Amino acid sequence: MTRTPSTMAVLAQLGFDDVERMRAVVEPWPEEYWPMLYSAAASADPDQCLMLLADLVDAAPERVDQLLDHDRLRRNVTVVLGASDQLGKHLVQHPEQFDDLEEVPARATSWRLPELAGSGDSPQWAGDEVRRAYRDALTRIACRDLTETDPTAIVEDITAEISDLTDEVLQAGMVIARRTVGADADNVRLGVVALGKAGARELNYISDVDVLYVVAPADGASEDDATRIGTKLVGALARFCSSRTPAGTFWTLDAGLRPEGNAGPLVRTLASHQKYYERWAQNWEFQAMLKARPVAGDLELAQDFIDMIDPLVWRVSQEKGFIGESRAMRKRVVDLIPKGQADREIKLGVGGLRDVEFSVQLLQLVHGSADERLRLRGTWEALRALSRHAYIGRRDAEELAEAYDFERVLEHRVQLRRLRRTHLFPDDEAGLAHLARSTGEIVGNDSGVLVRRWKAAKGLVGRLQQRLFYSPVLEAVARLGARDRLSEAAAQDRLEFLGYLDPKAAMAHLQALTSGTSRSVEIQRQLLPAMLEWFANGANPDLGLLSFRQLSEKLGSSPWYLRGLRDEGGMAEHLALVLSTSRYSVNLLQREPSGVQMLTRTSRLDPRSREDMTASMVAAASRREEPKKAMEAIRAQRRTELLRVSLADVLGRTDIDQEGRALSDIAHATIAAALTVAARGVDNAPSLGVIALGRWGGGEMAYGSDVDAMFVMGEGDAQAAGQVIANLRSMLRAPGPDPALVVDTDLRPEGRGGADVRTLSAYRSYYERWSSTWERQAMVRAAAGPGNEDLVADLMAIIDEHRWARPLTTKQVIEVRRLKARMEQERLPRGHDPKANLKLGPGGLSDVEWTVQLLQLQHAHEVRPLRTPNTMAALAAAKDADLVSDEDARILREAWQLASQVRNSVVLVRGRSTDTLPGDRRELAACAELLGYGPSQASHLLDDLAAAMRRSRRVAERLFWGEDPTQGPPAR
Repeated sequence: MTRTPSTMAVLAQLGFDDVERMRAVVEPWPEEYWPMLYSAAASADPDQCLMLLADLVDAAPERVDQLLDHDRLRRNVTVVLGASDQLGKHLVQHPEQFDDLEEVPARATSWRLPELAGSGDSPQWAGDEVRRAYRDALTRIACRDLTETDPTAIVEDITAEISDLTDEVLQAGMVIARRTVGADADNVRLGVVALGKAGARELNYISDVDVLYVVAPADGASEDDATRIGTKLVGALARFCSSRTPAGTFWTLDAGLRPEGNAGPLVRTLASHQKYYERWAQNWEFQAMLKARPVAGDLELAQDFIDMIDPLVWRVSQEKGFIGESRAMRKRVVDLIPKGQADREIKLGVGGLRDVEFSVQLLQLVHGSADERLRLRGTWEALRALSRHAYIGRRDAEELAEAYDFERVLEHRVQLRRLRRTHLFPDDEAGLAHLARSTGEIVGNDSGVLVRRWKAAKGLVGRLQQRLFYSPVLEAVARLGARDRLSEAAAQDRLEFLGYLDPKAAMAHLQALTSGTSRSVEIQRQLLPAMLEWFANGANPDLGLLSFRQLSEKLGSSPWYLRGLRDEGGMAEHLALVLSTSRYSVNLLQREPSGVQMLTRTSRLDPRSREDMTASMVAAASRREEPKKAMEAIRAQRRTELLRVSLADVLGRTDIDQEGRALSDIAHATIAAALTVAARGVDNAPSLGVIALGRWGGGEMAYGSDVDAMFVMGEGDAQAAGQVIANLRSMLRAPGPDPALVVDTDLRPEGRGGADVRTLSAYRSYYERWSSTWERQAMVRAAAGPGNEDLVADLMAIIDEHRWARPLTTKQVIEVRRLKARMEQERLPRGHDPKANLKLGPGGLSDVEWTVQLLQLQHAHEVRPLRTPNTMAALAAAKDADLVSDEDARILREAWQLASQVRNSVVLVRGRSTDTLPGDRRELAACAELLGYGPSQASHLLDDLAAAMRRSRRVAERLFWGEDPTQGPPAR
C-alpha cells in the first residue's frame, strides 16, 4: 500500500516548498523518523533543514537515534539546520557536537579555544584546529541565539560572545603568525588594537574585524627591524584570518582605519602613531578610535597606544567644524549606498544601525570631554550611561535601545542564513519568510508583521535622533522634567557642538520661544527639536534660530502660521533651511512675514508671469491716491515676488536662466507700474517708453543688479518728461523695507553728459551722426521695456538698424578691446585678488559677455540668430553658425553660468550685492551648499570655479583679444 498521496499532503500542510523533492527524501524513512520531519517544519527553512537531516541520516545514522530520543536536542539541532546552511553543514560533518547541544548552551563570558599544540606542529595544522574549534563555538552561540523566544533580550550578550571568540582567534592567530615568520619574530613586540565593533565587543556573526597595529623592537633590535618584521607578522596574521581551507575560514582583518588609511604603513611604532595623531590626524580619525581596545599580541604595548590616544579622542569634539565634518561623513555613507539598496540597508540606511551608533557616539564625544562616566566603548553601555546621567530621557533611551536590538537581530539573521557578510533586508518571498521564521516569536513568524515592525523601527530611530540631540536642550531651557533635564551648561555645550557659534544667545532665543502656556508656545515646543536640527543642517544655525524667533513673534498668533508649521508637510523644514541659509530671504521675510505662506506648497514658488505682475502692481497703485502710498504698494508687491524667487532658489527649485528671467520680469512690472505713479502731478507729461539694457535687457538679471535703462518720449514737454523720470528713479531707490531698485541711465547717448530722455527723431539723428563704438556695443543687449508700446517699438527699430547693420571695423575692434582693458584696470578694487571677482576677474562674467558681444557685432549682420540680447542664446547661435567650436562654447557657457550662480548665492547668503567671493568660511560654505555641494565641500566649489574661469580666460584670450600681443589683455 503506497503512502505517496498522504506524504505529499502532509509535506504541503507542514509548509515545505518543494514537496516533490521532499517526498523523495522522506519516503525511504521509517515512520519512527517522522519526528525529525515535524521538527524541520518548525525551522526557518524547512526544505533546507530536511535536506541536511537526510545528509545526516546517510553520513551518521548512529546519531539519528540520539536525535529521536531527545526532543530538546532535536529542536536545537533542527533550529540551526534551518537557519544557517553553513553551520548546518558543519553539524552534519561533525555530529559529535550534538553532545554540546543536548541543552541550550549557557551564556559564555569568554569562549576558550583549545590550546595549540607544541611548536613542532605546522602552522597549517594548528590553523585548521582553530578553525574547527571556532566553528564549533559559533554553532553553540547560534543555537542559544536561535532558540531564544525573544532574541532581542540577549542580542547584546550574543555580540559579546562572538567578540570574545574573535579575541581568542586573534590571539591564536598571533601564535601561528610567529611560527610562520620564524626566529625573526622574537625581535619584535606587536600589539593588536581592535577598533569598531570588535573594539566595542559588539561583533556580528560575520563582520570585518577592524584593527590597528603597534610595534616595538625587542632583544636589542632596531626600529627598522621591528617595522620590517612586524609587517611580516601582520601579513601572516591577515592570511590566517582570511584564508579559506577545507576546515573553514574566519573573516577579513581590516586595517583601513590606521594612520593614512590604506596608503599608510601597516605597522608603526608608538612614537610614530603619536606624532601622526598629534600633528596630522583628521577629526574623524579620533572618532574612529573611540572604541579602541587591546585585543591580541603584546597587550601591554597595545594598552600603551590606548593610553596615548584616549586624551586626544575626548578633546576632538572641541575642534572647530567637528560636527559638520561628522555629519558630512555620515551623509557620504548614505549617498554611497547603491541605488535600489538604500531602503533595504539594515546597517547603513536612514534609520538603521549606523544612525543609532552615530548618535550615541556624538553624544558621548560632546559630553564625554567633561564627563568621564560616558567614556565607554560599547553602544549599549554608552546609551545606558547617557540615560543614567540625564543626557537623554530614559524613555527615549529605552525606545532607541529596543529599535537597535531589533535591527541587530535582523542583521544577525540575514547573515546566519548563508554565513555571509550582508546587511540587506530581503526583498524576495523566500528571504522574507526565512527572516520572519528565524526571529522567533517577536514577529510571530509573519513576514508582514516583520516588514511593518522594521519600518517602524527605522522611523523611530529617525525621530529619536532629533529628540536625543535637541529635546534635552529644550528641557534645560524650559526647566522641564527634573529627572531627565540637561543642565544649562551641558545644553550650551551641545548647541556649540552642533554648530551654534553663540550658544548663550541661542539658549535665550529658546527660552523666549518656549516660555508660557499658549497654544503657539506648545506647538513650538513640539516643533523645535526638529527645527533645531534643521537649523544646524544649514550654514548659519544662529541666524536661523534668531530669525525664527523674530518671525514667530510677529506671526505666532496667526492660525495659518501655526497650522502650516504643524501640518503642512515640509513647510517647517523648508522654513528652517531658508532662515539658516539666506540673509536676503530673511530680510524680505522680516518685512513681509506673510510671505512664509508660499512655503506651504512648493507650487506657490513658481514665478508669476510679467503680465500678471504688471496688472497686479498697476491695480494696487491705482487704489491709492497719494503717490508715496501708491509706490509703497508697488514695492510691497515687488518684495513679495523677490521673496518668491529667492525661496525657490534656496530650495533648489530653479536654475540660473529661470532666475534671470524672473528677476528681469519683476523689474519690468515694477517700472511699468511705477511710471504711472511717477507721472502723477506732472503737468503736460508726454508719453514715455523704456528700453531695457544690460542684464535687464538680456533677461539675465541677478539679485543685486541695477536696472540699465534708456527713456524715449513722444512729442511734448521734455522738462516734464525729465521730471517723471526723476520721480521714478527717486521713488524706486528710496530707502524702504525692501531692496532698492536703482535705475541706471549711464548707457544713454553721450552717457552721463547726455539728456535723460530724447524723442525718436533725436535718437535717430544721434545714432546716425555721433554714436560711439561703446554705445553700439551697449545696444547689443537692448530689448523692449515698459511704457508706450509704439514709442518702444519705433526706437527698437532704430536701434536694430544701428547695432546689426554692419560689422565692426578693425579700428572699432581695437577700440572695444582697449575699453575692456581699461575697465578691468580701473574697476577692479585695489588690493583685492582679481581671481575672486566674479564679474571682472579673469575668465569671469565680463570675459564671457564681451567675447559674445564682439562676435555679435562682427557677424550679426549676416547671422540673424545672433540678433538677441541674451548672452547664452547668442553663444548658442554662434556655436550653431560655427563661429565658435562646441568645446569653446561649452567652456564659456559653464563659466558664465557657474559665476552667475555663485554671485547670486553670495547675495542670498550675505543679503547684499557684491561681485566678489566671500572671505568668511561660513558664508562660503553656505554658498556651496546652495549650489548643491555637500557640507564641508566649499573647497570643491572653489576648485570648480577656478577651473571654469581659467578655461574661460584661455578661450577669451583667443576669441576676444586675438593673436596680436599689442591688443592682448593687460598684464596682471
